[in-house]
Amino acid sequence: MDSIKVHNSLRPGPPVPFTPIEKGKVSWYACGPTVYDHSHLGHARNYVSTDIIRRILLHYFGFDVKFVMNFTDIDDKIILRARRQRLLEVEKAKQYTEVELAELGTTAFRAYAKNNLPKLLEGDDSPLGLDEYIRRRDTAYGQVLAGGTLTGEGKPGDDEAKLKMHISNMNYAVDAIRNNQLFSGAEEILLPYFDSLYKESLDTSDQTIFTSLTQLMENEFTKDMDALNVLRPDVVTRVTEYVPQIASFVERVVDKGFAYEAEGSVYFDIAAFEKAGNIYARLRPESRNDKVLQEEGEGSLGKSLGGKRGPSDFALWKKSKPGEPYWPSAWGNGRPGWHMYVICDPSLLRYGNGSRMDLHSGGIDLAFPHHDNELAQSEAYFCEHGHEHTWVNNFLHMGHLSISGSKMSKSLKNFQTIKDALATTYTARSMRIVFLHGRWNDGVEITPSMRTQADTWETTVNNFFTNVKSLLVEANDTTAAITNGAKGLTITENEPVEGLLADLEQAKKDVDAALSNSFDTPQVIRVIADIIRKANIRIGTPNNISELPALESIARWVTKIVGILGLDANATPPYEGLGWASAITSADIDPTTAVKPYQAVYNSVLADAKALDLPTSETLSNLLSQSPESEFGSLVEAGVRDPEQLGLPYLRATSKLRDELRRIVPSSSPETKKAILSLSDRIRDFDLTNIGVYLDDRPDGQPSLIKFIPAAELIAARDDKAAKDAEKAKAKEEARLAREKAEAEKWEKAKVAPQEMFKNDERYSEWDVEGMPTKLKDGSEVSKGQLKKLKKEWDRQNKVHGEYLTKFGGS
Repeated sequence: MDSIKVHNSLRPGPPVPFTPIEKGKVSWYACGPTVYDHSHLGHARNYVSTDIIRRILLHYFGFDVKFVMNFTDIDDKIILRARRQRLLEVEKAKQYTEVELAELGTTAFRAYAKNNLPKLLEGDDSPLGLDEYIRRRDTAYGQVLAGGTLTGEGKPGDDEAKLKMHISNMNYAVDAIRNNQLFSGAEEILLPYFDSLYKESLDTSDQTIFTSLTQLMENEFTKDMDALNVLRPDVVTRVTEYVPQIASFVERVVDKGFAYEAEGSVYFDIAAFEKAGNIYARLRPESRNDKVLQEEGEGSLGKSLGGKRGPSDFALWKKSKPGEPYWPSAWGNGRPGWHMYVICDPSLLRYGNGSRMDLHSGGIDLAFPHHDNELAQSEAYFCEHGHEHTWVNNFLHMGHLSISGSKMSKSLKNFQTIKDALATTYTARSMRIVFLHGRWNDGVEITPSMRTQADTWETTVNNFFTNVKSLLVEANDTTAAITNGAKGLTITENEPVEGLLADLEQAKKDVDAALSNSFDTPQVIRVIADIIRKANIRIGTPNNISELPALESIARWVTKIVGILGLDANATPPYEGLGWASAITSADIDPTTAVKPYQAVYNSVLADAKALDLPTSETLSNLLSQSPESEFGSLVEAGVRDPEQLGLPYLRATSKLRDELRRIVPSSSPETKKAILSLSDRIRDFDLTNIGVYLDDRPDGQPSLIKFIPAAELIAARDDKAAKDAEKAKAKEEARLAREKAEAEKWEKAKVAPQEMFKNDERYSEWDVEGMPTKLKDGSEVSKGQLKKLKKEWDRQNKVHGEYLTKFGGS
């Protein structure tokens, strides 16, 4: 653990040593979401990557991690969204005539254009109407709509994405106004308009206006994280639950001379902070004078607040204006500034009342001004004059997810929600694998090739687990193979490490080095793929029983690593199983019920086999009279509760009977042969497929391998094969019909005697005795050149006509 290094934003460059304040323990504060809307894939990128690192620290390196996350449940975005939704509800309840609605829509439409798309109004003093909107839009912003940039240089980014969002809102509004569907189609232009008119009319002492939204969205976020197998925080804080503590925090910063009150708001005094020997903007010093980022940090509702001493000073406490929630304070009614939301209760962290922490994490877009301001205000709070105070030892910034060159963002409306992504595009595992393929601190744009790479990796791991489990079952001929390893094939301590075992030891070293090197999961993914590739070579080797101990060891190690990375939602530490864990726990299992699907298949196959007119043999007789019940009973007595293990006695009996039936096909009568092959295919493709079992038929008389694969996957593959087979059959039939048609047309043409072939051609008026044209329609002679070409045609027809007469007769 002493060799762990991390990318620390406080020390740009290569990874630096990670040394916790207290040995074996890690205190970690993570910026949670601003809960005003559904979470999207950009949030998934942040919180899944955070979860991966947390799991590695917990379950690989063995740290005791105290993980605190804050939910921002009051800020400018929340205030605006909640307030506007309430105002919209009020307006919807009013009785508007169609004329009034149209006028309202047009007025809101023009106001939205003025505030967000000013070029629509340039050079034309006439009011913007619906009819000329498209023309003005294409003139003013056609370059951006065609994929260009506002400046005409570089690649499109956030500014172009925001502009396209505004244009999209206007487009929808045009249709909504014209179709008298204003409230259902033009909300995005109505919301800011109503807010500009009526925001001061709301009684914001009723804070349910805001908390009803945030509580709903927090619950949705938690559901999304659960669905993504993200561990829940040890402690959750919410801003609104700690406002008195935040106010006290601000008072102390003021008392220490690092903040000042102005017009009812309190601002952090950057000049005083630096004069005392502290450093501001430690994370992003190059951004400290970026006015755009500073304004975004203060929020859209903070623009009208005044009294700042320095242009970069930021609000610790904001005076609440009409239409905003408020709490009492020494400076009057107000609310916390955005950067005050960190560690609502400092005592929640482990060290010195929150004065120090090992890790602080969040998205890279928060580095400045949010995290830089958090650092400044907290270091001001804890520091003593003349002594610097280190509040955060390591800052981890997750790279953001981008789409078409812009970060995925709610404000840009270029996002896909987590819920929608899981319903249509990803599984929790496949999404996590995509993120594991990139470094946590790098930006990522998901491409089709990246998805293919991740899907291929997942398939490789799935198949490896399936094959190893199948080989173990076959080798031991008992379900104990899966839980205890292949019987009699365990590795002794004194056995020399070579071959696959040596490869495994090297893989372990490589993964340890990768995880110690700032949690380098792309390298871990590569190491796993490489060791599986080497193992698969041995799996494909005939008589590979001597390799089973090594194969099993590799499979169990891979199981452990993918468990630590959070890829198995059903597994629990220390991840010592083999393959993906079952969603069903032992306590949920009734053995008799669990085994019924396997038992039913075996009984059906047995009855159908007995009904066949089979050749007599001792082997076949034994298989037809075998009883898996005793082995099943032994498993139940031994405490086995895994459905697959309980079903193995019946599956083995089914597989052995099917293998023997296939073996005797050559010695069976034609009718019996046909029946056996039909039954064999049905067992594999339907009976077993439908219960999630695949029989892998092998050459050279080897027994079929029993593989447990999710039924949905097998059925999908079967249906896909059936569809492809049907498509091939259709194409084959169409080709046959086309050939028959061409053949018919050929002989129909050949049916005409060469003496008659030119007689119906209107280009000619006279012919000789052989039917060759001699004069054209106008009475002129056919030229020698033309006659030469016509004679070639005549000779060809004479030949095929002869073939026709030979084939069909006639004269």
